[in-house]
Amino acid sequence: MPIREMVESYPKDRGGIDRDALVACIEACLECTQSCTACADACLSEDGVAELRTCIRSNLDCSDICATTANVLSRHTGYDANLTRSVLDACRVACRSCGDECGQHAEMHDHCRVCAETCRRCEQACARLIDSL
Repeated sequence: MPIREMVESYPKDRGGIDRDALVACIEACLECTQSCTACADACLSEDGVAELRTCIRSNLDCSDICATTANVLSRHTGYDANLTRSVLDACRVACRSCGDECGQHAEMHDHCRVCAETCRRCEQACARLIDSL
């Protein structure tokens, strides 16, 4: 697991941040980024694409926010706990919103079901890391 290896190889103190929660959150964010991007693409291929417009937008927003969160969490030099909390909170909110939107289409579109589940896991990972800060 390169994420864990990179986190563990950091040469300085990270201010007592929970390594396991950090690794889990980075992994969840990257998984969510991929899932949301793929779901948006799949939505664009559906016959009823007009009905999925909000879902597509939610997917793309969530994907961007999760990618940014993973990047912020991967940098430790000059760590700012307040900024990290804010980024994690934004990610948690984006995942909740996207998960709710995809959940509305989950019975009809399997890609929305998978995406909703992935968003929920990422939302929970962000909440756990916030709690550990």
